[in-house]
Amino acid sequence: MAGLARHIDPDALIQQLHDNPHAPHKRGGVHTQNAVSHVTPYSTRYNATSEIPKFRIPHDGAPADAVHQMLKDELDLDGRPNLNLASFVGTYMEEQAEKLMIENLNKNMSDADEYPAMMNMHTRCVNIIADLWGAQKGEKPIGTATTGSSEAIHLGGLAMKRRWQERRDKEGKDKSKPNIIMGANAQVALEKFARYFEVEARILPVSAKSQYRLDPDLVRENIDENTIGIFVILGSTYTGHYEPVEEIHNILDEYEKKTGVDIPIHVDAASGGFIAPFTHAKVGGPKWNFELPRVKSINTSGHKFGLVYAGVGWIIWRDESELPKHLVFELHYLGGTEESYTLNFSRPGAQVIAQYYNLIHLGFTGFRAIMENALANARLLSKSLEATGWFRCISEIHRPKGQHEFKKGEKPFNKEGETSADYNAGLPVVAFTLSDDFKKDYPHVKQAAISNLLRAKQYIIPNYPLPPNEEQTEILRVVVRESMSLDLLDRLISDICATMESVMEISSEVDLAGWQPFSTSAEKKHGSQGHDSKHKHHAKRPMSEGVHRSVC
Repeated sequence: MAGLARHIDPDALIQQLHDNPHAPHKRGGVHTQNAVSHVTPYSTRYNATSEIPKFRIPHDGAPADAVHQMLKDELDLDGRPNLNLASFVGTYMEEQAEKLMIENLNKNMSDADEYPAMMNMHTRCVNIIADLWGAQKGEKPIGTATTGSSEAIHLGGLAMKRRWQERRDKEGKDKSKPNIIMGANAQVALEKFARYFEVEARILPVSAKSQYRLDPDLVRENIDENTIGIFVILGSTYTGHYEPVEEIHNILDEYEKKTGVDIPIHVDAASGGFIAPFTHAKVGGPKWNFELPRVKSINTSGHKFGLVYAGVGWIIWRDESELPKHLVFELHYLGGTEESYTLNFSRPGAQVIAQYYNLIHLGFTGFRAIMENALANARLLSKSLEATGWFRCISEIHRPKGQHEFKKGEKPFNKEGETSADYNAGLPVVAFTLSDDFKKDYPHVKQAAISNLLRAKQYIIPNYPLPPNEEQTEILRVVVRESMSLDLLDRLISDICATMESVMEISSEVDLAGWQPFSTSAEKKHGSQGHDSKHKHHAKRPMSEGVHRSVC
């Protein structure tokens, strides 16, 4: 997610950087003369004479191969995408899919009349996904591609708000105090909707009792006639738990019988929307999709478990009547007329083409194999971590179906020919924390140090607190994506064990969390409005207020 950036005064900053005693030798100012003749990229001025311009466009350009090489070298400092175990966003696509994307990078989704074949593929994707989500006979699902789940969530929320306003107008009632309900484990996009579109966010605390997800009992206590809808998450980004859509649906049924107030559900299936339909576990038994009448809209991220590179999400409404006409724009553009309901206009079409490729290339059985493999590997990692005695898993997909408590010393559950249906349903996410025994024996070892030391081995595994009300527990989290092979998983487990053994050898009261592998860049220091982990206490809002992390 792009951060909020502020303007940088190039003159002041360049002067400051050149006066920085930690910078390379002073060069008496920034050189802008162009090196026209060169043998290799490293024989241009950018190798030794001039720094790459950072805050002001140069007067003269530079050779393409030199710029490419310099930027490529700088980007080598990034983490390896395949070892970025923090993110749900996919980092692998097949060569043929990549080729299709490259061939269509110059196509704009807003130019519907100019690219009819691409728009046909868009329509097919909407229909295929609607069918996967239990589209009902007699209803006419409608939907669109978005730039991701954040945009899709905003669209779903806006539709619920508009339907609520229309109903209040019809009843002659006040419509100045809309509210929406979500759990404190919600991804930040859900709270953004509420704040940006002036809806009171009723963010309900989660707990171990509620499995760190939206608590149905608290939903019952917080709904009223001004509730425009409930955001229910199919796959918490913290622990991977599915929220109980059908249980909340039944609570809303009971409430309507008592009060006559009809409250809809939007399912945020950013990750689960491409997992639950394919796995043997489904969501553990209950319903979650358009089979439930109150589920009016569902979103998902094609760039997560839809297996497409970043840049595509989807939202589907169960019937076109659920999308208020007032929100739909009729566009007369470049010779054609199209109906549109998005927050963006121009957006890439290549990802939509890649999504269609995945759907028809993999088919149902192909997606099932990938998702079952991911869950199997996540279970293996979970069981291995708990078997060391150093960790306890907060996520539950490795425990037998119906068992939710960690039992110290219990032999891991295994079954010949097992599938995800034999275990608790959820995302292929492993959320784990240091065990009580380890903390007792090694109180000087901070959990953040484990994350930092694994970063030195190129693994990106975040360490952060659970949502407010449970923030005293910090978790390390691994997202097991398609590209997490068994060989890579074996190496990861070995490296985690080696890291733990190394910190256990330190007997002094050393705060290993103070070891930070990366310094703050000038751009981050001067251009970002945020804070790094060492200075998070300077944040404007405490964790207890709202959704405090964007864990995606």
